[in-house]
Amino acid sequence: MPSQIGLIGVGLMGENLALNMESKGFAVSVFDVAKEKVEKLVSGRGHGKKIRGCGSMQELVESLELPRKVMLMVPAGKPVDDIIETLLAFLDAGDIVIDGGNSHFSDTNRRTRMLEGKGLLYVGAGVSGGEEGALGGPSIMPGGSVAAWKSVGPIFQAIAAKVDGGVPCCDWIGDEGAGHFVKMVHNGIEYGDMQLICEVYDLMRTLLGMSALEMHEVFKAWSEGPLKSYLIEISADILAVRDDDGLPLLDKILDKAGQKGTGKWTVVAALDAAVPLPLITESVFARVLSSMKDERVSASRLLKGPPAHFSGSKQAFVAELGKALYAAKVISYTQGYQLMRAVAADFGWKLNYGGIALVWRGGCIIRSVFLEKIKQAFDLNPALGNLLLDPFFGATIAESQQALRNVLVEAIKNGVPTPALSSALAYYDGYRSENLPANLLQAQRDYFGAHQYERVDRPRGTYFHSNWTGRGGETASTVYSA
Repeated sequence: MPSQIGLIGVGLMGENLALNMESKGFAVSVFDVAKEKVEKLVSGRGHGKKIRGCGSMQELVESLELPRKVMLMVPAGKPVDDIIETLLAFLDAGDIVIDGGNSHFSDTNRRTRMLEGKGLLYVGAGVSGGEEGALGGPSIMPGGSVAAWKSVGPIFQAIAAKVDGGVPCCDWIGDEGAGHFVKMVHNGIEYGDMQLICEVYDLMRTLLGMSALEMHEVFKAWSEGPLKSYLIEISADILAVRDDDGLPLLDKILDKAGQKGTGKWTVVAALDAAVPLPLITESVFARVLSSMKDERVSASRLLKGPPAHFSGSKQAFVAELGKALYAAKVISYTQGYQLMRAVAADFGWKLNYGGIALVWRGGCIIRSVFLEKIKQAFDLNPALGNLLLDPFFGATIAESQQALRNVLVEAIKNGVPTPALSSALAYYDGYRSENLPANLLQAQRDYFGAHQYERVDRPRGTYFHSNWTGRGGETASTVYSA
């Protein structure tokens, strides 16, 4: 009997996805250039299951039912293009190629157009949840050739995480690279969530002098309230783990963070779209700064700040930390959603923003009860331009912003770095300001570059240039905007 789907790349994610698919009743053919991986799967965890090992891409393609569905779980970039080029010799019109890796959405745009031009269908599917999610149920964000959805949808929705008694955390996202783009934004928000949690942890550790066990209890309590999320839950777990000597394992981990690039991609996309994304940007740079470990150690011996000292109520401050974390989280997601809206408009994608929140509610790294509030916001107003303008989120910020301000005052007074928390408040105060000092900035640009400016007492869209020194002429430069 032919297999219903083929999978190329049986590393940990690919292997777990294959096992997940098979457990839901689908026969799977697998191939990897490292043939020992295929043999290990077929004779090991896949033994006795409907998982067929193949020795070549041609054998894999020939083992599939029509229309053929081939899913790639390989590193982004050239490896994907190379495999597609090889597959083209064996595929027929109507067959479907699926990229389940972390490809850049612009590559998925290009590949979709290229394969559709050859009569094939292409799907760029963002898959979130790590190895555990791949096996037990990930969040899946597919986009590309919409005609492929009727064939791949039943498989994806069967293997995806489920919420609310069976609703799959998978739905069609949009055309071309929309699926990979939404996955990229998900990863950027993930960077923000993780950095915010780390800053709150650092304030408890450095400023309040709390033990790992005390912090564990705080995170455990937060995981049962409005902050309930996967990342809060695992942070509570991490704080409870002891090393062989009985001391907290976390205290022995080097403070030097890594990244795979999707956070950086999110920041670059925001710059290209002229969308303010300061919190996620600061989260990316915080990882970069952490990587400068040796330089920071040297600098710590030369550069001094105030000694950390807290004289207030620890219990009250921990409560404010929870409110500050929630407020900053709202602002982070606000920025991510604004980026999705701007890029979707540029590419003509019709994204379902409430539906995206639903897709993220299970299986993925940023899953949380918070996402239900985002879905409700877009159910109430599908044209919502900024989450802060939703009644619930507006009221939340109104109630929690003072806690965020109080937390930052203590952080600044005591020299504890809080780049993401600080940028959250700066964004909020900037967004709510009717007047910003950009009038001076525009005057400066016109002074040194004759870039012109608009006036508050003239119609918008009318530009002026002033001879600020009396020495310049009346010729103005071309108007451009950031």
